[in-house]
Amino acid sequence: MNYIFFGTPRFGALVLKKLISAGMPPLLVVCNPDKPVGRKQIVTAPPVKRITEIHDIPVYQPKTLKSEEVIQELSRHNIDTAVVAAYGKIIPDNLLRLPKHGMVNIHPSLLPKYRGATPIQSVILEGDSVTGVTIIVLDKELDHGPIIAQRTVTIDGRGYEELEQLLAEEGAELLVTTLPRYLSGDIQPKPQEHADATMTKKFTAEDAYVPYDDLRAAVTGDAAAASRIDRMVRAFTHEPGVWTEPADTTLNLPVGKRVKILETRLEEGLLHLVRIQVAGKKPQLY
Repeated sequence: MNYIFFGTPRFGALVLKKLISAGMPPLLVVCNPDKPVGRKQIVTAPPVKRITEIHDIPVYQPKTLKSEEVIQELSRHNIDTAVVAAYGKIIPDNLLRLPKHGMVNIHPSLLPKYRGATPIQSVILEGDSVTGVTIIVLDKELDHGPIIAQRTVTIDGRGYEELEQLLAEEGAELLVTTLPRYLSGDIQPKPQEHADATMTKKFTAEDAYVPYDDLRAAVTGDAAAASRIDRMVRAFTHEPGVWTEPADTTLNLPVGKRVKILETRLEEGLLHLVRIQVAGKKPQLY
């Protein structure tokens, strides 16, 4: 089976690593260009590229997919399909039609629920007990194509990074078992129930703000507030990070300072702060 892999961040790297370990390395990996990272703006390769360097797989990093050069480069490979896992850009229709069997995508939700860029954060915020991965054939619309396979997982209080890893590994395992059957015609993709679709949005720092009165209530007995804030912390620890600005010393936090809430736990309906980070300081135990 000849295929090209499209992916950029950690989720894509986890999927790619699993495919390689299963004896299914791609002919070529396409990822976004290296970019400056952190306060010192050090130019850093994306996680997917670092996997290719370990396994000596050719990598291609175009700034855009809309150029003729990209079409020519990808056309050089006689591919059956392409696998997309969190590439980070919309793939143009002319590239979707390039492989013999189209492109397939691993999406970390039970489509048609939670289409879009933030399905893992969104499902944690909603308080769902289960989620999953869906493998679809890509079409021109966002996360809209017919379903090849799905697998359900329980959330069990996991935070973003733990759930992301589980979904990436489960998705890769599902792809290993189903992709050959799809390419051979044994699996016929089924249309999604589009009427049931829900969309996610990109989150900002404002979405991750917790009013201090809400935090105080959660710590002192408001079970609903405690559950909501705990879900926010689990969803947003990766980014953008939950934060508050204490208005008094009731919770032994510095007044008027921006305080990130890095880790919490729930116990008998109360929210317990575990790790925090005061602006300008290192993370610390509460």
